[in-house]
This record gives sequence, structure tokens and C-alpha cells, in this order.
Amino acid sequence: MSFLVIGECVADIVRDPGAADVVHPGGSPANVAYGLARLGRDTTLLTQLADDPSGRLIAGHLTGAGVRLAVGGVPARTPSAVVSLDARGHASYAFDIAWTLTAGEPPATPEPVRHVHLGSLAAVTEPGAATVLALTGRLRPTATVSYDPNVRPALMGGHATAVERVERCVALADLVKASDEDLAWLYPGEAPEAVAARWLGLGPAVVLVTRGGSGSLAVTRDHTVAAGAPAATVVDTVGAGDSFMSAVLDALAGRDRAGLAALGPDDLARVLARAAAAAAVTVSRSGARPPDREELDAALGGAGRPPRPPPPGGGGGWGGGRAGGVEL
Repeated sequence: MSFLVIGECVADIVRDPGAADVVHPGGSPANVAYGLARLGRDTTLLTQLADDPSGRLIAGHLTGAGVRLAVGGVPARTPSAVVSLDARGHASYAFDIAWTLTAGEPPATPEPVRHVHLGSLAAVTEPGAATVLALTGRLRPTATVSYDPNVRPALMGGHATAVERVERCVALADLVKASDEDLAWLYPGEAPEAVAARWLGLGPAVVLVTRGGSGSLAVTRDHTVAAGAPAATVVDTVGAGDSFMSAVLDALAGRDRAGLAALGPDDLARVLARAAAAAAVTVSRSGARPPDREELDAALGGAGRPPRPPPPGGGGGWGGGRAGGVEL
């Protein structure tokens, strides 16, 4: 099965009090593509990268995990984000990002694309967002679609416009994942369950809500399933939600629209457990560094050993840090 992820790559400049800055490959869609490839899935990322040190770092990181890169236009510089960590390892962001994707055709892949993932800034930031949505619409008749808004208020323009653009993407998707923080900004004062129910009315079969240390929620037209978050040693939370997303897509690979609509409570609980375990591995080490299949199986099996580091290129270290629940 072939996955196509469309979206931005970002050089995450991680700033931890008392430590030197460390540059990690990042960007929510790029992290999802990396996570899928780490789990052994055939994955192409349609993105933009400049020929600069950050661009080369990110390209090496992605291709080293097996991600196939397709570039739709070369920006003047690779987008970047300064990621500041607080005492709990929780991340806040300051961005230098432009998105001008110009690819007119879906990229060539060894097999037909059966799933398209879009999200974050690339799905709502013009002029590139128009290309993202047009390509997704062309592929949707033969591929399922997932979407993660990964809200960044500072880059999304006016609130009403941002909500309209997010809902346009929700309507294209079969599966949507959002954090409770995303929903709180988009729909202040509304319960996540109420937002999920409304989004289901726009078209998706499944809406997932991550709630940090409080776990996660899966909502379909017939079922609502809640799951807790496993205990984890938190080094930082960068990429935890993206790792959750890639594990969800891996767990549901091969299901068509009817299959997604038919998910029962036990199915949903298994998906949430697997995704939460992937996020727990990710927060146990620095940067957006999701597990491979062996690590994920070990985490689910309670093997009691720390995960090994992923291949070189991600930067940073792992182990140690602060105890606490998973932050998604």
C-alpha cells in the first residue's frame, strides 16, 4: 500500500533552557511521513526544500528512513521554527515559513496511492494550499484521506478564515485527528465531543482527539471510545502528535471508506492504544523521532526496555528527563 503525504518540512531549532540550540528535522506532515516509513510503509512526501544546510539535513533524515521525496518548487530558504521548551518539556513555536507548492500532477509512485495525508500549515496557507487541496481532490476517488489541522494561530490569519479553511479540509477527509488545544482555539468553549460530532457531519468517518496526559478519544457516528495515556519519561513533546498520527495510519492501512465507517469499539481502542504507545516512545527522546515497528511492538508488549535511537540524522539524544504523562 502506498501513502502520499503532502505538506511542509521545517527545521526545528530546539531551545532548551541552559542548553545549546539543537536543530532537528521537523514539520508536521514531514514527521508523519517519517513515522510511516519507520513503520515500514511505502511513503512519498510532496514538499518544498531549499538547497541549504537545513534542507540537506531534512532530506537526509527523511530519505534515510525510506521516505521518497517529491519537490514542488524550491523556496529561497528552508522553513524554520524556534521550538522553546518549558520546564516540563512542553513546546512553543516561533515560525519563519512560506508555502508556495506548485506541483500540478501527483508525484510518481511505484504503486497507486491508496491514502493521502495532509495537514498543518500546508493545507491552509496560500498560495500552496490551493495546490494541496486540488491534488487531494484528484486522488480522493481512489484513495482515502486523513487530515491533522495542527493549529498554529500565529500563521493562520483571522480566526473566521482559519476555521473556514480547516473545515474545508475536514470535509475532504475520511479520518481527522486534532488535539484538544487545536479545538479550543478553533471553537472556544465547545467540548471536544461536540466538535467531533459536528465534524462527522461534514464527511469524515472517524474523528480522533488527543488530550495530552489525559489520553485520547475516538468518535464515529456509532461509537465514542476514550483511552488513557501510558506513563512516559518526557524529554520533550516535539512530534508526539505526529507520531500518534502515523501509528494510526499504519494501524488502519488497507481499510477503504466502508472499512473506516465499520470500525467498532474494540477496533478503535486498539488503534488508540497503538498510537499512544508510539507517542510515548517519541516523547522519551529529543526531537520528532517516532518508533520503528520493533520499538512500537516492544512498547505495546511492555518489554520494559528503553527504545533504541533511530538512524542518524535526527539529532539530539534520548533517555532521562522528566516523568509524566504523554503530551500530544
